[in-house]
Amino acid sequence: MSPPTVNAYYTPSKNQIVFPAGILQAPFYDQEYPKSLNFGAMGVVMGHELTHGFDDQGREYDKFGNLRPWWNNRSIENFNVQTKCFINQYSSYKLQDDHVDGKQTLGENIADNGGLKSAYHAYLDWVGHHTPERPLPTLNLTHQQLFFLGFAQVWCSSSTAEADHLQILTDPHSPAKYRVIGTLSNSKEFAENYGCAKNSRMNPVHKCEVW
Repeated sequence: MSPPTVNAYYTPSKNQIVFPAGILQAPFYDQEYPKSLNFGAMGVVMGHELTHGFDDQGREYDKFGNLRPWWNNRSIENFNVQTKCFINQYSSYKLQDDHVDGKQTLGENIADNGGLKSAYHAYLDWVGHHTPERPLPTLNLTHQQLFFLGFAQVWCSSSTAEADHLQILTDPHSPAKYRVIGTLSNSKEFAENYGCAKNSRMNPVHKCEVW
């Protein structure tokens, strides 16, 4: 990736995370933004890439980037049980007549969910060591709510039916819509902050979690 690229990646063979300069701008990051928005957007991207080191593919590489089994069998078995939940969850989503492939998108879905969770706790840690930020005018949202709004906002997009069809067939990422809905519906912190009714679409009783 070149410096202007708005993206990020993790390389398991080098145990390396790269953030090109292009992503360090709005809506992912801005020095003038409240920390809640920065953590919710860029913070989740950082947590996402970090979690890739422990997804279905990254976990196979050790800290030196060597491809070797370093987990014990019990850990692998438990991991596989937990990931089945994600496979089933995301396979239930569809755009037009195309179902999302929960297996094809598994690594990215693990990273999205783990990234949101780690970034939220990182934000709470920041809050615990700093003066509270002033609320944004007119929105009537807490900064905890803004954290999740910042996450959802970066995936706001528009696409054609043809592009959606091609993505579902070839892309290891879930469609933007379900990167938001799928991840937030697994977050009990999101449900608590937005007051989602128990067992509603965004607050199901059974939530998926790996990390």
